[in-house]
Amino acid sequence: MSRTKTEPKQVPAIEGWFTWPPSNEPHLIGSRCKACGDYFFPSVHICGNPNCLSSDVESVNLSRKGKLYTYTINYYKPPNPYVSPDPFVPFAIAVVALEKEKMKVQGMIASSCDVSKLKVGIEMELIIESLYRDKEGIELLVWKFKPV
Repeated sequence: MSRTKTEPKQVPAIEGWFTWPPSNEPHLIGSRCKACGDYFFPSVHICGNPNCLSSDVESVNLSRKGKLYTYTINYYKPPNPYVSPDPFVPFAIAVVALEKEKMKVQGMIASSCDVSKLKVGIEMELIIESLYRDKEGIELLVWKFKPV
């Protein structure tokens, strides 16, 4: 009798922050104020522009690509509730400027990325990648950025 191995379940670490189920072209889900045109991430119900504060906002898929604005490499294990691989592996965090939305979004750098090749100003794109696997084998996914 042959057994079929089932793939572990994958779920977003934060529900509603990116398109799900994942596709080849994932997007962060933000908001756009219909009154002033400002964009926000994560989504809001009231415009965050203090000169506007309209409640006329819509849900939008944000741009998948932008320019690397800045980044840092974390060589130290953060405290709980951060779930760290064992042994700890350094990771990079980036701020990516989305040109269309005129906003900056923070996210981790993809685990496959050679961080020594990062340069401020290079084009980056959004991907969905594993953050960690919990004790039940469920893989929690987050958005990350990688060079184009």
